[in-house]
Amino acid sequence: MRHRRSHSALIVAALCLVTTLTGCSDSGDGSSSSSTPPASASASASASASASVSSSESGKGEVRVTIKDFAFQPAELEVGPGTKITVTNEDSAPHTLTADDKSFDTGDLAQGESATITAPSKPGSYSYICIVHPNMKGTLTVR
Repeated sequence: MRHRRSHSALIVAALCLVTTLTGCSDSGDGSSSSSTPPASASASASASASASVSSSESGKGEVRVTIKDFAFQPAELEVGPGTKITVTNEDSAPHTLTADDKSFDTGDLAQGESATITAPSKPGSYSYICIVHPNMKGTLTVR
């Protein structure tokens, strides 16, 4: 009886492992079956991404934002007035980086495309989103 239980437990563990691995595999062609990631993936990526860069610290007054995994990386930026911000889309879906008040906007960016925006000259906090995927959010703080 003891041998049968351990054998059954081993089979159950193997089935769980196979199920887990199958659920994590992709189609192999680099495409995804869903254009929207799980909310927890984008929320955790957004929550952990932040940077503080002044024009003097960034070398030439330029800052880079990457759009990857349906999140802005970093999502929280602190820059000086007039800082150039280059935004690159590394997702297969199109994205934008657009201020809620429309004071800056990259326009639609396809995979691999970049656009440069200029931070407002007026100090303050500027919320932004992706117009295509409004659950993607960030904040630009001008000091």
